Amino acid sequence: MITEKWDILDENGTPTGKTTLRGRNFLGSGEYHLVVHIWIMTRDGRFLIQRRSDTKKHMPGEWAATGGAAISGEDSFSAAKRELFEELSISSTKETLKKILRIKRRNSLLDIWFTVCDTPIENLKLQASEVSEVKLVTEQEFKEMIKNGNFHNYGNEYFSRVFEKISNFRGVLA
Repeated sequence: MITEKWDILDENGTPTGKTTLRGRNFLGSGEYHLVVHIWIMTRDGRFLIQRRSDTKKHMPGEWAATGGAAISGEDSFSAAKRELFEELSISSTKETLKKILRIKRRNSLLDIWFTVCDTPIENLKLQASEVSEVKLVTEQEFKEMIKNGNFHNYGNEYFSRVFEKISNFRGVLA
């Protein structure tokens, strides 16, 4: 297995010129790596969610956001576009994939992206090493999954901010 190389960023997301290997080095104070999440909705307002593969080292078998870490040399858009295509075979462009939020976490800068996709789920090609299944859920069903612990808990602030930002796209979905 090839270990990913990550760029080390400062708190503003500017590359420091240093890199680290995934799982090998700890980031110091004020050092971050870039992570992306992509939230996908259909035009009728349902969320496309995915369950992580049972073989994943981190969060195996959990329903969670599409996404992952940016590899060295990638900007946020490139990482989001790559992750979306690798995991779900959904193609995107700068017009269809919109960054809605950045959250600074302990040692990561988490960029959250949003896209609309009406590809039938049976037409998606899932990356077996990353994704075991997908399904469409209404916002109410999604919020129930979060409340009941059936979706990875990214924290109340995360979900509150994501749902607020996604609500701005309601007009696009109609």
